[in-house]
Amino acid sequence: MKKVLFATLIIFSAGCANEKQTGKFSVTGEIKNAPAQKIYLEQLYFSDKNPEILDTAEIKDGKFELSAIAVEEGLFRLRLEKNERGYLFINDQPKIMFNANIADSSMEGPVFNSSANDRFKKLMLTVSEKSRSMSAISGELNQLKTTNGNDSLQNIRAAELNGLQKQFTDFIIKYVDTSTDPVVTMFALGYTQGAEPGALKSIIPGLEKRFPKHQGIASIVLQYNQYVAKQNQSQPRQGATPANGDLAPDFTMNDVNGKPVSLSSFKGKYVLVDFWASWCGPCRGENPSVVAAYNKFKDKNFTILGVSLDENKDEWIKAIKADNLSWTQVSDLKGWSCAAVPLYGFDGIPYNVLVDPEGKIIASVLRGSDLENKLNEVLK
Repeated sequence: MKKVLFATLIIFSAGCANEKQTGKFSVTGEIKNAPAQKIYLEQLYFSDKNPEILDTAEIKDGKFELSAIAVEEGLFRLRLEKNERGYLFINDQPKIMFNANIADSSMEGPVFNSSANDRFKKLMLTVSEKSRSMSAISGELNQLKTTNGNDSLQNIRAAELNGLQKQFTDFIIKYVDTSTDPVVTMFALGYTQGAEPGALKSIIPGLEKRFPKHQGIASIVLQYNQYVAKQNQSQPRQGATPANGDLAPDFTMNDVNGKPVSLSSFKGKYVLVDFWASWCGPCRGENPSVVAAYNKFKDKNFTILGVSLDENKDEWIKAIKADNLSWTQVSDLKGWSCAAVPLYGFDGIPYNVLVDPEGKIIASVLRGSDLENKLNEVLK
C-alpha cells in the first residue's frame, strides 16, 4: 500500500456501513430523453469483489423503480444498459426519488432527494470546481514552458498552482474532519493523496470516535494502523512524478495474451495511460466514465492503454470483462512493484496521464467529467 492508498480504496468498502440499519430501500426515478432499456441497481464493494447487481428494471417513458435490501448505509450506482453513464448515490432513506436528463452530462443535473446525497453532490461539485481551476493554471503553465515563455510569469503561475493545491488539500482535510455523514466522509478521503501524513495522523483516529459503530470507519482505522506499521519498515524511494510537458516514460509489459506492448508503440495518437486494478474500488467506480470517453473519442485519434496493478491474472481479466474495457490492457502482475510505478511516481490509484501524439504528457489525474472535458478541448 502506498501513502494514503487505503483512503482511496475504502471509498467503496463492502462495509460502507452506517450506524442505523436501513433494510429495504427503493429508488423511483425519471431519466428524461432516455430510450427504453434496462437499468441496473448495483452495490459497490471494496476488495476484489465486482460490483453486484441487486435489481434490474425496464425504463418506460423515462421512468423506473428499483429496490434492494441493504443491512446498512452504503454506496450504490444506477447503470444504464445502452449508456455508460453511472449515477452514484447513498441509500440513507428508505424511499429515494431520482431525476436526471440523459442529455445532461454535468454533475449539477442528476438529483437524488436525500440529505446524504445532497452533501455528496455538493462535495463533488466543489471538488470539480477546484480541479478545473488547478487544471486551467496547469495548462497555462505548460503552454509557457513549451513555448519558452517568460520565466517570471512561469514562476507566478507555478506559485498560484501550488497555492491552489494547498488550498484544496486543506479543504479536504477539514471536510473529512467535520463531515457528519460516514459514507460521504469516506468518499472525501479518496482525495487526500496530496495530504501530509501528519495531517492524516491527526484526523483518522478521530473518525472512530465520531462514528463508533460504523464498520467502514473501523476498517479505515485498521488499515491506517497497518499502513503506519509498514511505513516504519524500510521501503524503496518513489520516483519523481513527470510533469506536464515531459516525455511520458516508456515501458513494455505483456497484454492479457502474453504479448509485449510498449507505450511508445502508440506514438502518433493521443493516449490515456490509465493505472488501475481489479481490487481498487474507486478505479472500478471510475471505469464507466473512462468507457464513455473511449466510446466517444476512439475514432478521433484517441485510445487508452490500461496498466493494471493486479497480481492475480484471473481477477484482472474478470474485471476487464465485467467493466467492458475494450482497449489494450497490460500488466506485469507485480502489484505495487509494477515497473511503471517508479517511472510515473504516483502513490494512489486510480491515476492517469494523457499523452499527446508526440509522446508528451499534457494532463494527469483526469477523473469523472474532467476527462471528457479535456478530450473535448484537445480533440477538436
